[in-house]
Amino acid sequence: MRRSNLPAELNRFVGRAAERDELGRLLEEYRLVTVVGMGGVGKSRLALRCAAAAEKRYADGVRLAELSGLRDPAVLEHALAEALGLTDHTSRSRRSMLAEHLAELRLLLVVDGFEHLVEECAPLLRELLSGAPGLTVLAVGRRPLRVDGEAVYTLAPMSDEDAVELFEARAEGVGAAGAPAEAVRELCRRLDGIPLALELAAGRLPLLTVEQVLHRLDDRFRLLTDGTRGALPRHQTLRTAIGWSHELCTPEERLLWARLSVFAGAFDLEATEYVCAGDGLAAERVLDVLGGLLAQSLLVREDTPAGPRFRMLDTVGAYGAEWLAALGDTERMRRRHRDWYMGLATWCELEWFSPRQAEVAAATDAALPNLRAALELCLERPEDTHLAQHMAGTLWFYWAGCGRLAEGRHWLDRALAAEPEPPDAPGQHDARLKPLWVLGYVAILQGDDAAAVAALHECRERALRAGDRVAEAYATHRMGCLALLSDDVPRAEELMRRALDAYRELGELNSNVLMGQVELAMTRIFQGDLEGALLLVGEVREICEERGERWTKAYALYVLAYAAWARGELGEARGLLAECVAIDHAFHDLVGLVLAIELLALVTASEGDAAEAAVLMGAAAPVWDSVGVPLFGSANFSGPRELCERQAGELLGPARFAAAVREGRALSLDEVVDRALAGRRAPAVGGSGTGAPRPFRTSVPGTRKPAGSPTLQGGETAG
Repeated sequence: MRRSNLPAELNRFVGRAAERDELGRLLEEYRLVTVVGMGGVGKSRLALRCAAAAEKRYADGVRLAELSGLRDPAVLEHALAEALGLTDHTSRSRRSMLAEHLAELRLLLVVDGFEHLVEECAPLLRELLSGAPGLTVLAVGRRPLRVDGEAVYTLAPMSDEDAVELFEARAEGVGAAGAPAEAVRELCRRLDGIPLALELAAGRLPLLTVEQVLHRLDDRFRLLTDGTRGALPRHQTLRTAIGWSHELCTPEERLLWARLSVFAGAFDLEATEYVCAGDGLAAERVLDVLGGLLAQSLLVREDTPAGPRFRMLDTVGAYGAEWLAALGDTERMRRRHRDWYMGLATWCELEWFSPRQAEVAAATDAALPNLRAALELCLERPEDTHLAQHMAGTLWFYWAGCGRLAEGRHWLDRALAAEPEPPDAPGQHDARLKPLWVLGYVAILQGDDAAAVAALHECRERALRAGDRVAEAYATHRMGCLALLSDDVPRAEELMRRALDAYRELGELNSNVLMGQVELAMTRIFQGDLEGALLLVGEVREICEERGERWTKAYALYVLAYAAWARGELGEARGLLAECVAIDHAFHDLVGLVLAIELLALVTASEGDAAEAAVLMGAAAPVWDSVGVPLFGSANFSGPRELCERQAGELLGPARFAAAVREGRALSLDEVVDRALAGRRAPAVGGSGTGAPRPFRTSVPGTRKPAGSPTLQGGETAG
């Protein structure tokens, strides 16, 4: 993981030397510092600058959690885990997981935009600080948290000197330097040195002179502060500045500004065109109008792994939301927003089984705040909860494939609990079916067998009543997966074969189907049929390479690597596992990653490097803590670890083995991955090897081909 996820500054930081010094001093003396102030005063920018300057003081770096886009308080803990780069597949509470993760770290956590979640945020941060002596929190919002030990720093508007410097710097940035000094000072004075107001004013200079800006501000001051009685004068000034900028926008720009307020977080051009076009704003005009808002500093452009995105500053967005409400168009726009992101989820699910899999993962990551907002809207109305069920189920690839099991469980549980059971009617579509089998899948990976059994049995029974053979096949498949992890291998094979036969008859071919064939191959390995397993996963690998699918391919590579190790082809096994590790890490799939690390440890031991094998074993342990039950509590899956532990322990002796394991536990996930990909294998212990390789358990795999092995033709298409 990178030491910091702070965003790069897009323009020069100006002034605030005294404020930086004071905030830096507070961070040295207090473990909770809250920067408060009115909207637009520059709290976030100052906090990020100070956090970046302080990074070297924190061994585990600096992390930023942006909370302004969260609407559901229940997602707060997920957002903090995301900011920390922490993936936890287990069903345990997010709060305990966060506390355990932070307990031994020395880290600065910046929490920005918490004011609308203060009732949930304050006790959570209090608990985290109490259990993590090396944690410091820099909170940024419009009011204090009121937590014991909190140092509150109220940020005032800029001094006259800093305000003038900021305005001139931004004016130069838009090619409008050289304005009369007296007029600039007067404008800065009238705007009370509020950075956002100054930025907005500078953004107008390509169209207006400073004198014209002053004149227009004068003309509109009284009008634009009416209706805000009781507000502080500086709040009125900011509202005046934003309202004045709004007045100077064209009618199309005002309309787009209002409609953009429905987005949570960043959005792209295509989403803007779908959600915001129509009824006064032609689709072909959206690009130009968006550019106009960007040129006036009303939007910020961000470069993300998914491509360019735009974001509206919170204060600007709140102003737009007021206008949208005044137009009586809020609900319609929220529904359009929901429809777009439901469509995006559907597109991403289809494209997951394609060469665009990495692009899909990045796009879903970038859209997550908006996907949450869409799910929340679906759950607000009882008549729309079937849409929430559809969307939560459609995102299975993200929950399971991109390390989002805990958040997926949150939305699946909420969606399935939100609507009473629909009436039973043969042949009737049942919206609960897909989220039920997805919930079963997620619960299995979390180690929550009871929830998995309940969800899958309900799914199968309802699918039989509704005559939905696809849902029945998925439920059967996941029941087979549960049996596999529970070491009921014959039952697992029976269910897997039944599901694969149904998939083939239905023309269903996707990542889930191929994963079923990989899981069937595992049942063959556990029963000593190495050749049969190779036939199954070899075909999966071919189809994945033909279709550009990488996620399931990684699991096929894992099985192929085991087979190579069992044959004594250690170099081949290491190469396959390196590719497997790289893919799993890219998708943040901790389940696949930790399985590959466990097997790599065994390969390393077989190569003769017992010390490195023990390090890898130690590195796998904390990953399992985040995934769930180590090695699923399965005797079959525990085989490689037990054999590796026995071989490495015998060569190293108890003391050296324990020291190497401790070394591994101290590694970060990125360090473990770098170590695995670097192929460290210089033997630390004498000898050329650790003896003949063995299978997962103790029996030598046979070479018989299982009767009736199902096959999937690469030319088949998904239904």
